[in-house]
Amino acid sequence: MPKVVIVTGASGNMGREVVKKFLAEGYKVIGTVIPNDPVKIDIADSNFEAVVINLGDEENTKQFIGSVVEKYGTIDAAVLTVGGFAMGSIAETTTADIMQQYKLNFETAYNTVRPVFTQMIKQNRGRIFLIGSRPGLSMKNGKGMVAYSLAKSLIFRLVELMNDEAKGKNVVTSVVVPSTIDTPQNRKSMPDVNPANWVKAEQIADIIYFYCSEKAEVLREPVIKVYSNA
Repeated sequence: MPKVVIVTGASGNMGREVVKKFLAEGYKVIGTVIPNDPVKIDIADSNFEAVVINLGDEENTKQFIGSVVEKYGTIDAAVLTVGGFAMGSIAETTTADIMQQYKLNFETAYNTVRPVFTQMIKQNRGRIFLIGSRPGLSMKNGKGMVAYSLAKSLIFRLVELMNDEAKGKNVVTSVVVPSTIDTPQNRKSMPDVNPANWVKAEQIADIIYFYCSEKAEVLREPVIKVYSNA
């Protein structure tokens, strides 16, 4: 029976590379996509299963995780890549803007990670990866990105709480903090910046997989910075 990994945001630039990496390593991959996702996943692999779900719905997300456990008996890893970005200074940012980023970046992660974490504690093993950001890690990097920075900062606090609860268990939660990711969208929005120093999505996928491998079993790194030369 292959190991099982859940990858949220499987149609995104990072999610797609994570899916491909874990498939290449022999995992059973369950990837989530949003309803009416305009991006089609062109992955033809018998070990890949795409699930359409709104991760903002707590009960449906809990049922989804439960169905994975019922079907496969275990969850070995989870990589939560769903999120979004928004610009805005304090003067430009309303409470509604903050709540929108909170729902997109934190609530979707919490709805997924809570049942996953509960299952991993029961089985006494598992690796969880949430996606952070430099603005979330330090507010000095969040100027002009108020709602986004505040929402992402909660990811780091959540991981601290999870690792504290998991002491004595073989369950580790990490925040992956990438610098600018080399994507078509970022190249288009920043045409005057040299992308050679950016980190590639496949490099992030490689790092995440390494932390799931036997070679990394002794590591308990809560924050994984993947900056390249950016």
